Amino acid sequence: MIARAASLASALTLGVALLPSLASAHDVTLDDIRIAHPFATPTPPGAPNGAAYLDITAGDEPATLVGASSPISGVVELHDMIMDDGNMQMRKLDAIEIEAGETLTMRPGGGYHLMLLGLEETLVEGETFPLTLEFAEQGEVEIEVGVQEANAGGEAADGHHDHEHEHDH
Repeated sequence: MIARAASLASALTLGVALLPSLASAHDVTLDDIRIAHPFATPTPPGAPNGAAYLDITAGDEPATLVGASSPISGVVELHDMIMDDGNMQMRKLDAIEIEAGETLTMRPGGGYHLMLLGLEETLVEGETFPLTLEFAEQGEVEIEVGVQEANAGGEAADGHHDHEHEHDH
C-alpha cells in the first residue's frame, strides 16, 4: 500500500511539474518583461535557415533584447526587415529596444524577427523547440517555440475572440 501511495504521489508531482512548461509555451514573464505567442514558421526539408517570432512587452523599465540562441540552429540573429527604395532589405541588429509599457510584436512579412541560421533540423508544423532570449538588464529566459504556419494561430484566434465579444453586447 505504501508503495502505491508513493507512486501516486510521484505521478501527481510529475503532473504538476508538466504544468509550467505548458504555460510557458504561450506566455513567459521575466522580471517585468512578458513574452507571448512565440512561434516559428515551418521550413522546407534541407532549408539552412528559419525564422522565429514573438511578442515582447516591457513593464515599468525598458527592455533591450541583445541576443538569442537555440540548440536547433548554429546561430540566432536579431534581424529587421525594412523597405529601401521598394526593396525589402534584411539587416542584422545588435539589439532591439522596447520602451517601458510598450509591446513589440514580431510577425512574418516585415519588421523584427529572429533568424535561425544553420538549422540542425527541419522546422515541422506542430513541433516545439527551446529558444533562449538574452536581455541586457534582465538576463536570460528560455521559452518554448511552437512551429506553425504564419497565419495559423493569430488571425483565426483573433477572429474567434471578436465573435465572442459580439454576443456579450
